[in-house]
Amino acid sequence: MKRKTKGYAKQPVPTYAIVPLISCVIVNCLVYFGLAKFASGWKHYDFTTPLDRMVPVVPWFVSIYFGCYLFWIVNYIMIARISKEHCMRFVTADMISRLVCGVFYLLIPTTNVRPVLEGSGIWTELLRTLYSMDSATNLFPSIHCLVSWFCFIGIRGQKSIPRAYRIFSCVFAVLVFVSTQVTKQHYIIDVIGGIAVAEAAYYLTHHTQFYRSVEKCMDRITGLLFGRRATDSGKES
Repeated sequence: MKRKTKGYAKQPVPTYAIVPLISCVIVNCLVYFGLAKFASGWKHYDFTTPLDRMVPVVPWFVSIYFGCYLFWIVNYIMIARISKEHCMRFVTADMISRLVCGVFYLLIPTTNVRPVLEGSGIWTELLRTLYSMDSATNLFPSIHCLVSWFCFIGIRGQKSIPRAYRIFSCVFAVLVFVSTQVTKQHYIIDVIGGIAVAEAAYYLTHHTQFYRSVEKCMDRITGLLFGRRATDSGKES
């Protein structure tokens, strides 16, 4: 009996995808917030280049920076619904990418010097709020860029997703890249690093069977929580 990756789940969030998607959030938080505290007293490196200094601050792009959280939620669920196999490969890639980021955050802690914001206005105030909420650490690779690119490559080539939306996801991911630059949250090397890690992790899990180990673990937890039949809900014969 061979599993296929055709079709599209009828449930908004398939039962088989609940535990994997929650696991992605947990791993992300542990890596980003946990390691930031762990390495807070360590020497941090600034990868600012002359090109980065030439990029102006454009406060209204903070709307893209914040708005991408909704983009992530929608696309991750959309990707998970394509099929169980696609979901498991994608989730495995997502978690691998965070572990890779964690290695960089420990071996090469990064920071930058944010500009002094002049004037007022809603976008400037929101950007100030962002600066106060998010410390200038864990910059390379950029998880903001990495996750946004995952949102595109997870549906890239998937004909079950309308072509217009696939194009939109690519364009919006690029806008997120721009937002990280003009809000001075990241520099260009952080963007490049985020894309590279996402592509490498995605390639690995879509050209190997490594994801099956993660799938077995997720199935055990899903079976305990929702019953054994829930683990087969994304399979076709």
